[in-house]
This record gives sequence, structure tokens and C-alpha cells, in this order.
Amino acid sequence: MLFLIALLAAIFGFLFGTDQGVISGALPLLKKEFVFTAQSEGFMTGAVPFGAIFGAILALVTVDRFGRRPVLTFCAILFAAGSLAAAMAFSVWSLTVARLVIGAAIGASSLVAPMYLAEIAPARIRGAVVSAFQLMITIGILAAFVVDWAFSFTGSWRYMLGFSLVPAMICLAGIVKAPESPRWLVLAGRDKQARDVLKTVQPEATAERLDKIVEEIESGRPGDPAEESWSRFKEPALRGLLIFSVLAFFLQQFSGINVIMNYAPRILENAGFEGLANELVATMGIGALNVSVTILAMIVVDRLGRRPLFIFGFVGAFLSMTLVAVLFQLNDNNLAWLSLLGLFSFVFFFAISLGPLPWLYMSELFPLALRGKGMAIASISNWLCNFLVVFLFPVLAAGLGEAMTFGMFAACCAFGIWYAWTFAPETRGLVLEEIDQTIASASETGKTS
Repeated sequence: MLFLIALLAAIFGFLFGTDQGVISGALPLLKKEFVFTAQSEGFMTGAVPFGAIFGAILALVTVDRFGRRPVLTFCAILFAAGSLAAAMAFSVWSLTVARLVIGAAIGASSLVAPMYLAEIAPARIRGAVVSAFQLMITIGILAAFVVDWAFSFTGSWRYMLGFSLVPAMICLAGIVKAPESPRWLVLAGRDKQARDVLKTVQPEATAERLDKIVEEIESGRPGDPAEESWSRFKEPALRGLLIFSVLAFFLQQFSGINVIMNYAPRILENAGFEGLANELVATMGIGALNVSVTILAMIVVDRLGRRPLFIFGFVGAFLSMTLVAVLFQLNDNNLAWLSLLGLFSFVFFFAISLGPLPWLYMSELFPLALRGKGMAIASISNWLCNFLVVFLFPVLAAGLGEAMTFGMFAACCAFGIWYAWTFAPETRGLVLEEIDQTIASASETGKTS
């Protein structure tokens, strides 16, 4: 049952991936039908992360009031509506509006789904369960690349953009039957229902163990409205965690991953590959690697820990992005295969570390009373940075050149090495309430995390 619930929630990650990845193959076909400037191309491509900013704000004001499941249900409706509108677009701006709707769904669901997964999973496998969301993002991106390749022979971008309607309807049909988060149920004073959900996802647990879990959750329930106040983020420990989460997403996005995922065919063409079909095949290879390494990350994240993987990922991403920047500067078509190797290497290090860990940290670090607020701020920072990177890439590449642009991403990865080494906490194996207690103790002593 836990597997089925986790799979259902993680399908939102699949929708995230398909709607983000599909534009890379559709864009060359869209340019044949519509007239784009560098700015309109950047904004249409970046409409998804821009809309996600507003989706995250929507989740912020609804997730604690109405619960995790109703918000996810609304997200599934938005996904379906946005996908249908994108497939029926008649202009650049109608397509942009459709992608804004999809972005709102992604922004809200990418905040709530990891929260839901973290709150419903046992501590011993929480890292793997929450990372399933990131895995489904990568599977969605790969599926989008395959769909792009399949329909590239027909020239039908409408089928590419409408593909997400199918998983959106499946998700909507399933989420209405899924249980609510046991931690939100306790927060709402519905302890008996919380025990029933916990028994469903942890059938091996004894009655005494279930009672202990509920008691631990209840101990984190705010008895005073002040415990849920925004002003609590002024406390040293909470302020440090908030800053860490925001900067983790900043560094994730400015590593350059979404430039690669959104503009892969264009990057490969400039690196020396010829023909849209060949570019899409290479892009599918990037997507397949992204999936397989994310599976590896799910296996090792609860064994090796969060902090070592975070440092390792930044080191590899820096070396890989530096190689890509140097090769673009050399501008030698005979080295196209080496550019592809650099991109593959970067995706490996991103997928095993920089991809899943900010989402996992975000879902673990904030105490129950402030989890919605803390995750919303972190998520908004993610989408704002995502939009800036995707929107600015065509402009920067045209003005500074690809070599300089990728060099800037490499510099951000270099900063990430120092940042992860200095500030990344370790949460492996801790129950969420134990993390809360550690944070509270640090706050009382005036220490940051």
C-alpha cells in the first residue's frame, strides 16, 4: 500500500518532467509555425517555472488549511487543463498562457507531493520514498524526449504537448482515493484517522509503536498560534535552515541543468551534431542516464547520507560543466562526441546529488508547524531561479556565447562545493520529529545548522 501511495504521489513528478522536457523537441517545430524572438522564446519556455512561482504561493495558503490531498487533486485538474490548452494553442501567447497554467500545477504539486511523501513514509526508507518524486521527474523527462522523437517524424508538436493529458487524468482518478497525510490529520485533531493511515502504510507496526508515532507527531503540533508565525524564522536555527534550503535550490538551478533539459537539441546542434532526429536520440540518451542514476541515488541516499552526496555532486558538476564550456570555446566539430560526454557526465552528477537532495532536504528540515511555510519559500526560490535561467539562456547565449554562459554555470558549481562542505546538514535515519527536536535545541542554544 505504501508503494502504491508513493507511486501515485510521485506521478506528479512524472507530470513535472513531461511538461518540462517536452518543449525541447517541440520548439524546433513550433518555430516553423510561429514567429519567435529571443525574448518570446525565452518567456514561452520559461512560462512553466514562472507559473510555478504562483503555484507555490497557492500551495502555501492552502496546504495547511485544506490538507495535502485536496491540493494535489486541484493540481491534477490544472495539469489536465493546461495540457489540453497547450495542444490546442493557436499562437505563441496562447501557448505561453497554457504553459503558465501547467507551471502553476507544477509549482503547487512539487511543494505538496514531497511533503506528502515525507509525512507518510517510515523514517528508515523516507529518503528513498521522497526521492521517488525526483525519479518520476526524470522518467517524465525521458518520456517527453521519447514522445518528441516519435512525433518528430510527423512534425506534430500538438501531440507532443498534449501527451501529458493522459497521466494527468490517471493521477486525478487516483488521488481522490488516496489517504490524507497522517501528520496533517494529527495537526487537524483527527488522531484516529491518522492511526488508520499509519496502520495502512506500516502494517508491521504494533499498536504501541503506532501510538508512539502519533504521540511524537502530537508533540510537534503547535499549542500556541505563535508557533506557526512567520516571525519564528528569525530564530537562529530556523533562519539558517531557511537560508540553506533557498541557496540549495539556487545552486541546483544555476548549475545549468534546466538549460540542458530545455535546450538539449539546440546545444547538441551547436556542438556539432546534425539533424533533429539525431539530436533527439542523443537527448533521449541524456534522459535515460538521468533516470538510471536517480535510481542509484535512491539506493545510496539512505546508506551514504545526504551531506557526502551533496559535496560529491557539486565536485563532479563543476568538472563536467567546465569541460563543456572549454569545448564550446574551442568550437571544433570533431570534438562533438566529447561535448556529449561532458553533458552525460554532468547529468550523472546532477541526478545522483543536486537533483534529489534539495527536494529531500526541503521536505525534512522544517518543523511540522512551519513545514508548509518553509517549503513554500524554498520552492518559490527554486522556481524563480529556474525561470531566470531558462529565460536568460537564449539572451546570454546570443550575447556572450555558449562558452561564456556554461562557464558561468561552472562557477556556480564551484561555489556549491564550498557551500555544501560548510553548511550541508545530515538527516539520515532520523524521524522527522527527531529532526524538529534537534532544530529546537539548536535554536535554544543560539546555534545555526
